[in-house]
Amino acid sequence: MSNSVYTALTRQSGLMREMQVVANNIANSATTGFRAEGLIFAEHIKSLGVERGSVSMASAEGRRTDHLQGTISKTGGAFDLAIEGDGFFQVQTASGPQLTRAGSFIPSADGLLVTPQGYPLLDLGEAPVFVPNDVRSIAISPDGTISADGNTIGQIGLVQPLDANDLARQDGVRFSTTAGVEPADSARILQGFLESSNVDPVSEITRMIEVQRAYEMGQSFLEREDQRLRSIFNLVGR
Repeated sequence: MSNSVYTALTRQSGLMREMQVVANNIANSATTGFRAEGLIFAEHIKSLGVERGSVSMASAEGRRTDHLQGTISKTGGAFDLAIEGDGFFQVQTASGPQLTRAGSFIPSADGLLVTPQGYPLLDLGEAPVFVPNDVRSIAISPDGTISADGNTIGQIGLVQPLDANDLARQDGVRFSTTAGVEPADSARILQGFLESSNVDPVSEITRMIEVQRAYEMGQSFLEREDQRLRSIFNLVGR
């Protein structure tokens, strides 16, 4: 197989992965707390000798997450919480504590605040946040302090990773980190609000069109190269 075909195939593979990422962003443009994702491409250059020059190939080596804050919208829900500034909620999962910006919580039958998937929200000490079911009013202050009928009962923990580059996406709205976390002192909680996805649908659709056109051009090149190689083989075989 020629070097030009290898180069085109690696490019097509990268474009296919980018198309999948863009499509996932568009699908989650209305998901609360979703963070847009992108690919990081790396170029690999190999020398072919002094007279033959070199060959360059690009591959999708990693993913990046856009942590730009999404639009904050008022819902009025007592357990709808948005974070203003840098920071994350911590929730307890089967794999350990994970971070999220999705602040739509509901009280469980046991009085725990949980995500729609059932993961408990954690306080500053990484213990589940408990809210009595028989209280009349719940107030959550900007620093996360929870008051039930005027009595303080706990404080929601807001944290940020020690190394922002260490965040690993676990699903659309949850992240894990091995570097550890620290309190997010500059962040505020807004009760009765939710943060929307930070995906810009128009930009993502535009990018999808660009990637699709680039992929189609690469496919056309591969088809022409295949025809050229077949012609050479036919001539040599005669």
